[in-house]
Amino acid sequence: MKFIFFFAFVVILCACNRDEYVTSKVKLSRVADGCASVSAAMRSISNIGGERFEFQKCLPDDEKQRRVIAERRGDTVVVRFDTKGATAPLATFDVILDIDSYPAYRFITIDDNTFPMTREDY
Repeated sequence: MKFIFFFAFVVILCACNRDEYVTSKVKLSRVADGCASVSAAMRSISNIGGERFEFQKCLPDDEKQRRVIAERRGDTVVVRFDTKGATAPLATFDVILDIDSYPAYRFITIDDNTFPMTREDY
């Protein structure tokens, strides 16, 4: 019986020792040529696996010239769409961005726009 309590204590203790991390996954779907039809709306869905953000973005039409960088700065997750030096024509894309981070973050910055995260546990 003592062994079971000791084992449970060790498992709980090990589970509490976690390093910070940020992972991101992006899915892009081309909507239209040019950037005239880009919608400013953004949708956020939270679940146990992280957050999902759905929005439209004007990006280079060449897949090799698009790069997404996600990093943590304090209580903010910063996501940048790195398109420096892109020569391809621009197009409108539907973006699905999945973010998983530990510990929880209070703000997300996508390029130059910062959004507060609203959660019931804050």
